[in-house]
Amino acid sequence: MKINGIGASNGIAVGKVLLLKEAKIKISDNKIAEKDIASEIKRFDKAILETKNDLNELIVKTQKKLGSEHAEIFEAHLSILKDPELSNQIKDLITNEKFNVVKAVDVTCNNFYQLFSALEDEYLRERAADILDIKTKIINQLLGIKDNALSDIKQEVVIVANDLTPSQTSQLDPKFVKGFLCNIGGRTSHSAIMARSLGIPAVVGLKDITTKVKDKTNIALNGNSGEVEFDLADEKVTVWKEQEKKWINLKTELLSFKGKKTITKDGYEFKLEANVGSVRDLDSALENDAHGIGLFRTEFLYMENDNFPTETEQFTEYKTVLKTMSKFKVVIRTLDIGGDKKLTYWDLPHEMNPFLGYRAIRLCLDQKDVFKTQIRALLQASTSGNLAIMFPMVATVEEFKEAKDFVLKCKAELIKEGKKVSDNILIGMMIEVPASAVNAEIFAKYADFFSIGTNDLIQYTLAADRMSEKVSYLYQPYHPAVLRLIKMTIDGAKAHAKKIPVGMCGEMAGDKIAIPLLVGMGLDEFSMSASDILAARKLINSLNKKDMELLVAEALKCDSHDEVKALVTKKLGNLLD
Repeated sequence: MKINGIGASNGIAVGKVLLLKEAKIKISDNKIAEKDIASEIKRFDKAILETKNDLNELIVKTQKKLGSEHAEIFEAHLSILKDPELSNQIKDLITNEKFNVVKAVDVTCNNFYQLFSALEDEYLRERAADILDIKTKIINQLLGIKDNALSDIKQEVVIVANDLTPSQTSQLDPKFVKGFLCNIGGRTSHSAIMARSLGIPAVVGLKDITTKVKDKTNIALNGNSGEVEFDLADEKVTVWKEQEKKWINLKTELLSFKGKKTITKDGYEFKLEANVGSVRDLDSALENDAHGIGLFRTEFLYMENDNFPTETEQFTEYKTVLKTMSKFKVVIRTLDIGGDKKLTYWDLPHEMNPFLGYRAIRLCLDQKDVFKTQIRALLQASTSGNLAIMFPMVATVEEFKEAKDFVLKCKAELIKEGKKVSDNILIGMMIEVPASAVNAEIFAKYADFFSIGTNDLIQYTLAADRMSEKVSYLYQPYHPAVLRLIKMTIDGAKAHAKKIPVGMCGEMAGDKIAIPLLVGMGLDEFSMSASDILAARKLINSLNKKDMELLVAEALKCDSHDEVKALVTKKLGNLLD
């Protein structure tokens, strides 16, 4: 039997199913008497204290095993436990509604879960799982239930579960847990992120895998494609074992590319950088030998707050990033809110089509008080490293010039105040709007660099909302029209006397079909998920740029996305494995 889910952590795994069954906890609806309110609140306070102690232990263990980046997940859990809003709502239900303490915790945490689950932003939506993790910990303390000791697993297994919490995932030993499969989840869930750091293949979003498989039966998964096969006959196990062996050998080979240049066989060098969402992602970027940060998404700093982050808070974050990556350039994108990304504390107007509306640089240029706080923080952090400021969603030259002039005005104000600001700050823009790609040669007169945001460029070029399942077939990165716009951008940048560098920070930058074409077009910098960097380096180092230029010429004559994909696959064959 074969099914497909979301590939959350790359790799091949085959083994025996370990089916995790969730303990069914019956939560009583019984109300308490007035005289029991104090004792129920006391029980709650004790459970919170014990949960905090457990989390502090987990933070220490996770720091040793996975590093500070992942330990911060549990520090965030700890901050939620300390949040008076959570405790107050629970105690309010106990005091005023006479809920028993377990029911009060269940209802309150479920309300928070529903709130997060309804958010449009995928990253924040995945944080809902953290709320359930916290709820489980508190209720287990109240009822005296011990967590599943996944750290005790001492035989090779593939875990199958409804979901794995971050707490459970942190316990997994890659020596014995060959992979895991879940009914729910996505690539940006904390469990998926941890799995990638642990090197454990994972497929999530399988909906009902727990009802389809039996304990101790053979199962296999591909954490890249999302393919899962179960109820395997012996000959099928042998086939999957061979694939698993190839994957293990590939991982070993990829490690040999750490510390090497990214250079084609005919001597053309490229730069591979990482996309990150916070300082928590920097360990992974360095571990995977990123030669810079091609995209630092500042919106998460706003989204993870319950109010606008102050100039000092932003300065601290940006300084840490720049200092940590001091050898390399760090491209920090200014606030990219709007579209599918909302702030709970900023009431933006409702729009019929928010992706084409009041968002990103358009919003910042209109709300200059918010923009100024961020720009001042960036400029003051600039002395700690190599800063490049990038504006998102630029459609017109006037927008770019206004934004750039605003940065220079803020710089002059800071210098007048006696603050230090670097003299080597680059100011560039994202190419996400087809108009910007078409006008690249004009923009190149004013910008210091371009970075192509293919996720939006594709949806705007093909008029297909990438969040809509009904038109998902139109999200075609290799469509000849998209390729022409990318080439037009690169050619426009090189046509100007400055010959400004062009990077790419969309998903396409780490795509094995797209990479050869981008090499042939002359893209300078590829920014991608950190885990894709070594594989991209291996591929680029196996290519000949002159041959890729000929491949691009052929690709641009193709009629469709599928034709381009077939062409690249046929021409490069085994190099793409």
